[in-house]
Amino acid sequence: MSSLNLDDFTDLIERPDGGVRRDAEARRERQIVPAGALGRLDELGEWLAAAQGVVPVRPVAHPRVVLFAGDHGIAGLDVSARPAGTAAALVRDVLEGARPVSVLARQLGVPVRVVDMALDCAPEELPADVVRHRVRRGSGRIDVEDALTLQEAEAAFRAGVAVADEEADSGTDLIVLGDVSVGGTTAAGVLIAALCGTDASVVTGRGGLAIDDLAWMRKCAAIRDALRRARPVLGDQLQLLATVGGADLTAMTGFLLQCAVRKVPVILDGVVTAACALVGQRIAFRAPDWWLAGHTGGEPGQAKALDRMALEPLLDQGVRVGEGAGGLLALPLVQAAAALAAELPEKDIKEDGEDDTVNAENAGANNADI
Repeated sequence: MSSLNLDDFTDLIERPDGGVRRDAEARRERQIVPAGALGRLDELGEWLAAAQGVVPVRPVAHPRVVLFAGDHGIAGLDVSARPAGTAAALVRDVLEGARPVSVLARQLGVPVRVVDMALDCAPEELPADVVRHRVRRGSGRIDVEDALTLQEAEAAFRAGVAVADEEADSGTDLIVLGDVSVGGTTAAGVLIAALCGTDASVVTGRGGLAIDDLAWMRKCAAIRDALRRARPVLGDQLQLLATVGGADLTAMTGFLLQCAVRKVPVILDGVVTAACALVGQRIAFRAPDWWLAGHTGGEPGQAKALDRMALEPLLDQGVRVGEGAGGLLALPLVQAAAALAAELPEKDIKEDGEDDTVNAENAGANNADI
């Protein structure tokens, strides 16, 4: 029996400040560019102001990429294009700057943090700050056995909460969340199918490194078999994560919920983070108000999960690589929305009813028509 009471998150998580959002909308109406002319950037700026609790919105000055890593036993069924137990190699490449997320992070000046929860390698093969939260080495094969014990699931969830607290305490003001895993999309598919009440074929995708038709059929069968094990424990979200999730997915769920508690906005990356967010929504229905869907990568399970949470992706570039890369691409969009909301000057309403601008010189408007 777990000592962790997930119901507490329902009381701890508040929605972003509705009054501040209305103030941000009113400010947007007064700015020199007509409301709506900037499309979704208006909505993003207002959402961020509500999340920060202040108008005008502050710049996103201290973003961070956080990646949770783990190997999944189900990968032993050849459901992934990568060999089972090789996620550690991906982690090393991320740390050495050789993965897409590493390149994008350098370009954008964003630090990347990797948290090993269940990599199938010796801990000494990776830096101590990466492995210090590890729960176990690899996970169970979820079609025939639990991914974790309940005690391991509780430890992983608490680790995710602790990482969220560390980020909030260090001043991180927005997080791009991703995963580094082999077999993770299969576990994610099981969670999404279970929580959405759908069949395995509806959520089974090709993965980041695309699999062929035979591997897709094996993956679909693995999700189907694991789904039979997931359905009896749908009422207990921690047990669900222990049964068919894994340490990395469990930690991400705790991380997402605690970020909402600490009022730190999160950009979701791909299908794995979407699955964890869906579990988080089941635990605390207000939590998704703190999350953005960074992009859509074409995974059917991701689309299903985002639709259930009413989260509309910011970008559609077909990025399937995972590891936070697609989510990180959306970060400049959020930063641009914040800058526009804060820096566009407001109209000056003259007594004769004509509009003029204030601070036009400072805004660099040069009296141009807008």
